[in-house]
Amino acid sequence: MDIFGALLMLRALSQAPVSVIQPVSGCGLAILSIFSHFYLKEVMNAVDWMGITLAGIGTIGVGAGGEEQEPSSISIFQLPWLAFVVSILFVLLNGWLRICKHQRREQEMIEFEVVEEIIYGLESGILFGMASVISKLGFVFLEQGFPTMLVPVCISISICCSGTGFYYQTRGLKHGRAIVVSTCAAVASIVTGVVAGMLALGERLPSAPTARFSLLLGWLLIMIGVVLLVSSSRLVRHFRWPSRRIMKSGLVRTGSQRVKDSGPSAVIPAATLHQLITSTAKEKA
Repeated sequence: MDIFGALLMLRALSQAPVSVIQPVSGCGLAILSIFSHFYLKEVMNAVDWMGITLAGIGTIGVGAGGEEQEPSSISIFQLPWLAFVVSILFVLLNGWLRICKHQRREQEMIEFEVVEEIIYGLESGILFGMASVISKLGFVFLEQGFPTMLVPVCISISICCSGTGFYYQTRGLKHGRAIVVSTCAAVASIVTGVVAGMLALGERLPSAPTARFSLLLGWLLIMIGVVLLVSSSRLVRHFRWPSRRIMKSGLVRTGSQRVKDSGPSAVIPAATLHQLITSTAKEKA
């Protein structure tokens, strides 16, 4: 299925800008969320669902805001520049990951933290996005009259990026939640594809106001969705703590009222108790 999807992706990249294809390819996010919740039985709260929904709507908005563009002239030296930028990003992300692992070992925590799931998702998503950009770069070289040999070279580099991306994604899926890792991977691949397409391939923002608004709104919704996914557990704890406090105070009040009310009704006069005892004794006799 991955190979068949990659072939369809190459076919799409040969006909449309990567800043359009890459966001549209993330529309499988909704199917993934439904699958992971109902089939893998992964527990998700309301904030998680809200973040996934916003990220999915933003993905569709980014794809709908794209338009067909004329190919711009690019240089063959774009490949080393892209490799350098990606290397810097991975150095920063891996450093952050090592800090999180060191803190988890000091605190003797076994389960993955949300930050680690997000880092693995971002790393795999960046590689998936760069794979699309490098494949598109090969087709652009072919259109500009460069040697045909550059197309299989770029596709080979793209396959290496995709394979490495699957490796990082599998590491995240091994211990983390599938929906968080895959959502961050999808969002990172979209952002990487759009940004690298504009900077390296010369793709531009849409000229039509409606398409530009749809693109910018999609970006905003994607960012909000990612923030909600990152801070979902903290937000749920923040909302649960005041509600639990209110419920506890209400229970204490009702309990104290019950104790106060039950006091007078539980007192039996001594004379009445003595009459009851003597009447029962006479009946037995």
